[in-house]
Order: sequence, then C-alpha cells, then structure tokens
Amino acid sequence: MLKVENLRLEQSDFSLDATFSANAGERLAILGPSGAGKSSLLAALGGFLAPTSGRILWEGQDLTNLPPAKRPISFLFQDQNLFAHLSVEDNLWLALSAGKGRKTPEQQEKILAALEPMGLSAYGARRPGSLSGGQAARAALAMVLLRARPILLLDEPFSALGPGLKQEMLTLVQEVAAQTQALVLLVTHQPQDAIDFATLTLFLDQGHASCPQETGAFFAEPSAILKSYLGK
Repeated sequence: MLKVENLRLEQSDFSLDATFSANAGERLAILGPSGAGKSSLLAALGGFLAPTSGRILWEGQDLTNLPPAKRPISFLFQDQNLFAHLSVEDNLWLALSAGKGRKTPEQQEKILAALEPMGLSAYGARRPGSLSGGQAARAALAMVLLRARPILLLDEPFSALGPGLKQEMLTLVQEVAAQTQALVLLVTHQPQDAIDFATLTLFLDQGHASCPQETGAFFAEPSAILKSYLGK
C-alpha cells in the first residue's frame, strides 16, 4: 500500500496538503485545475521535489528521503523520457541496466520481449526522432514497464496524442497494470480520462487533496467544487 501522510509541499506562493492511500493494482486519477499541484504531487512521490513535512510510505518502507533511483517507482513524463541520440533498444537497455556494464544476451531478450507487445519489434534500431507520436509513446511505456517497479506515475504522457491514440495507450497501460498489479497514478486535466481509466479519483483544489473516491461515484454525485471545475 502507498501511504501519503500529512504531506505538505511548498513552492514560492504555492502550497499543497495531502493525506491519502492507495493499494497495489489500483488506478488512481489525479484531477484538478491548472496550478493545483498535480504534477508537483507526482514529483514529490517520485523523489524530484522534497516535501516541507509529512511522509511517503510504500509497504511500510519510508520513501520520503530516498533519491528517485532508490524508490520502487517508474515515472513517465510528458516528454516521453527517451534520449534522442540513442536507439529505442539502447533507451530500454539504459532503463534496465542504469548504464552499467555491457548489454548481455539476457538483457537483449528482455528488451525484445518488452517491444513485442508494443508492436515495436521492428523498430528497436531506430532513434526516437524517426518514430511517430504513437510509436514514441509505446517505446517510452515499454521502457518504464521494463523496470518492473510496483508504482507507475504518469504525468500526462499521452496528452500530445489524438483522442483515439491516447485512449489506446491508456487501455494498454490498464492491461499491463492488471497483469503486474502495479499501482498507477495518472495526472490528467480530462475528466473522461479518469472515467475511462481510473478505479479511484483524487481531486486537488485550493491547496488541498481530497480523499480518493471510487471514480463512478465521484462523477455520479459531484461536489460543488467538482461541478464548478466541470462547468456545470
């Protein structure tokens, strides 16, 4: 279980307080207006933003002061995390090995196995700049899944894709997460993404994170704040 206990984030004139928990295998959408702190919350969970106070725990282990590489977390950013000067296979190898040593036959097998379900078996030697937007998104997803970490943070990584392709990517994440029982946290501006993807939804507003609610109930009986956000 992921536990966020009395977490407080502060940056210049911005602050956010959050206390919530989520279990392995759940898909949690983080929704809220621009500037509410969605990306900042993910950055704190990933170890890229130090909290002012509070704790972040996973399965009882305190992650609060651990560097990003030591956390059981993979992070997929909006820019897809891919190094432009490396081939797709080398990007995946870097994720798998942290650049240590030389690529082994076993690592190559894992890389090819990760590319195959993404439909990228024939694209391993290509560089990210030669891929379409959808292919780059699949390569980036293969890279983070290859790490096989139990928490996956998605900071609107598919926002530049068209609606159909974005839905395809979210469905693919959902299928893989179901197989691995990974906890997935998705930052989005789009309520439909939460409805289509998330089992739980957490709403940020005015410096406060609500308790996660079952997504269907969250939208079926919207609060006054959510109605305002939705324009109802």
